[in-house]
Amino acid sequence: MSQPSGRRRQLVLGGTAALVSAPLAAAQRTLTPSQMLGPFYPVTPPLHKDNDLTLVEGSKVRAAGQIADLSGRVLDLDGRPLAGLRVEIWQCDANGRYRHPRDRGGLEEDPNFQGFGHTITDAEGRYRFRTIRPVPYPGRTPHIHAAVFQEAARPFVTQIYVAGEPLNLRDGLFTRVPEALRPLLLADFVAVDDPVAELAAEFDFVLSPVLAGLFEAHTA
Repeated sequence: MSQPSGRRRQLVLGGTAALVSAPLAAAQRTLTPSQMLGPFYPVTPPLHKDNDLTLVEGSKVRAAGQIADLSGRVLDLDGRPLAGLRVEIWQCDANGRYRHPRDRGGLEEDPNFQGFGHTITDAEGRYRFRTIRPVPYPGRTPHIHAAVFQEAARPFVTQIYVAGEPLNLRDGLFTRVPEALRPLLLADFVAVDDPVAELAAEFDFVLSPVLAGLFEAHTA
């Protein structure tokens, strides 16, 4: 488990026992809370099928915004890596616009932002994306949508939020999650010395079919 995610999970130990019955309490404390898919999942598969959302095929111009590397691991409840799983992310561009026909907020679209990406976890359960630090969407705090696909199981869907973002506590979907579990949905975007990325963040997914969808809400 990556160190930031591991420390964050330790902080919630003992804080959620009242949320579930005793047999499930231990699992509840380490599971990544799931959230709703939202209205802007791609209607059709994007033409650009890779894990770099900041560079559209055929263009040499990077997307606007703070370029960030997002990485981590997909694990089961016992900490074992889950290899060979498809991980997807999607988010709005630096202008607050999704690449989706239903986003009619009137904001200008960044043509250099892919908006969606996918990758496959390696033998250690690791994944990596190059994207941008998420920005506020009208009515929402900055967030990145994520989905993990397991064979013969319901896809796991959640949202990744920015640690320390003041808008988090005004976001209806984030605050729907019990306070003790909210740290499990946070990622620290920290400055890095990299020729392309300004920031890097780590986020681990801990998965189990138990309690899937417990905190989902019909929110964008």
